[in-house]
Amino acid sequence: MSGTDQISGRQIAAARALAGIAQSELAASASISVPTLRRMEASEGAASGLANNVAAVRRALEAAGVIFVDENGEGPGVRLRKSS
Repeated sequence: MSGTDQISGRQIAAARALAGIAQSELAASASISVPTLRRMEASEGAASGLANNVAAVRRALEAAGVIFVDENGEGPGVRLRKSS
């Protein structure tokens, strides 16, 4: 998924759960408030919020090993990077 593609609130919530990260931990890593993260995760469709906040959440999740998967006709998704 390229950096210009939008991620959904559901992808953020799924990625956070898959990585085993609490909302408070992810919010701190992305330098946003927990209520802001909650609003993003509750979004229908593209994650709501300022573009720089959504990008910060994405970077924090990617640093935790999450890969955002492109829409491929079956829907976008997330997975964990393979451990080396």
